Amino acid sequence: MSAAARLARDVWARPESRAGLALVLMLLAAAVFTPHFADLEWRDGRLFGAMIDILRNGAPVVLLSVGMTLVIAAGGIDLSVGSLMALGGAVAALLITTAGWPAPAAALAGIAVAGVAGAVNGLMVSWVGLQPIVATLVMLVAARGAGQALAADQKVRFSGGVIEDLARGAWLGLPMPVYVAGAAALIAAGAVRWTLLGPALHAAGENPRAARLCGIRVRGVWMLTYITSGVLAGVAGLIAAGDIGEADTANCGLYLELDAILAVVIGGTSLTGGRAILAGSVLGALLMQTLTVMLQMNGVPSEQALVVKAVVVLAVAVARSPGAAEGWRRFRARRGVPRVEEAPS
Repeated sequence: MSAAARLARDVWARPESRAGLALVLMLLAAAVFTPHFADLEWRDGRLFGAMIDILRNGAPVVLLSVGMTLVIAAGGIDLSVGSLMALGGAVAALLITTAGWPAPAAALAGIAVAGVAGAVNGLMVSWVGLQPIVATLVMLVAARGAGQALAADQKVRFSGGVIEDLARGAWLGLPMPVYVAGAAALIAAGAVRWTLLGPALHAAGENPRAARLCGIRVRGVWMLTYITSGVLAGVAGLIAAGDIGEADTANCGLYLELDAILAVVIGGTSLTGGRAILAGSVLGALLMQTLTVMLQMNGVPSEQALVVKAVVVLAVAVARSPGAAEGWRRFRARRGVPRVEEAPS
């Protein structure tokens, strides 16, 4: 086999490469079947167009996906991120409108409340011993209910300079949320790759008992991942609230946990834990947002769009199932194709 062929094989073996290819194919399909999808316009010092909307509106999904990747790699799952978005945005908006707090302080408080809720998730999983799906399902209901109770089940309109700048501002032609989400992904990737968090995270997700015997504080790792997920959900909630100038506790973040989990799966991180592929999760989040924008531009109603997303979830889950993998290996063996191992992350 030539060096070029080996390089191509090694690149293709990486899950993030497959996620990148899927994103490219989705963008090409959208450009072909959706009128004006590829149009870009420079106006008032920034770019406008469907692809820019994907980056801007996809930033909250990227933030949720980064936190979700860390949680899943450590062997858990977080179903509460959409509700924590709503809670964080509501707290910030209410502090601005009713308590008269300056916008920066209110924004930090909103993020902190979401982080505390994430810590509660971590406590229920690591110390109480609840299953992650149960603990975070409880928080999914409790956080949104708390947000609606604080806001009296009303939309809270506000004018918060730094929050609106974070959500609506632009730099070098690109929306500010793109830089926020990109910075979060880079920081998380750097921590996983170049600090002790990476090995501890993977060990805790792969085999918690063995990790404890090796001196790794597994409970501390779980706590850290859930707190990080909560904080990033709070930041996503501020972006969502600042973009429309109001905190909508009933709809903010609704069903975004589905997008975040699917982005993680598309990106190659196994739901059984033990490995974090953050680049793949970011690409998966952008793919999900591309699908959302394409459906919207083609006039697909939101309730039908949910059905399409559910079909995509099912297709990805089936494609990554052990049965599908075994069937693919048998097919390749019959055709005499040598087995390709996945490259390490």
